[in-house]
Amino acid sequence: MDINEILKTRNLKRTAPRVAIVTILENSPIPLSESEIKGGMGHLYDRITFYRSVQTLLEVQVIHRIMIDNATVKYAFNRNVLSQLPTHEHVHFYCKSCHTTICLEQVPIRKYKLPEGFVQEESEVLIKGLCDKCASISDDFLSE
Repeated sequence: MDINEILKTRNLKRTAPRVAIVTILENSPIPLSESEIKGGMGHLYDRITFYRSVQTLLEVQVIHRIMIDNATVKYAFNRNVLSQLPTHEHVHFYCKSCHTTICLEQVPIRKYKLPEGFVQEESEVLIKGLCDKCASISDDFLSE
């Protein structure tokens, strides 16, 4: 995707940190932590600028945040950012063995039946378990 077009459609100025963050996340097949993004930014990384840039990109839904636990946060690029589709309404999976986080974009978040008077506006679903690679290693180990 053209990052300039993405920023333009969201009325954002093109800054080197924003471009770097979006490029790194767009090119990653999995969500990344701040330290993983920092490694790709090199000299462009500044902690305050990073957080301001990330907050802006979150607000305009270019990226989304995945809370793994109280200490671990990952970020992912919204692949349908230029479409009219919801940008991050999908399930996330965290592998407890290899610690990989995966956006399961083919698994939508469902509407939950809530008590009367409650209104669901958004949901975040994180499933924890073993990814397909770790599960197959576990199966191989158990069958020996």
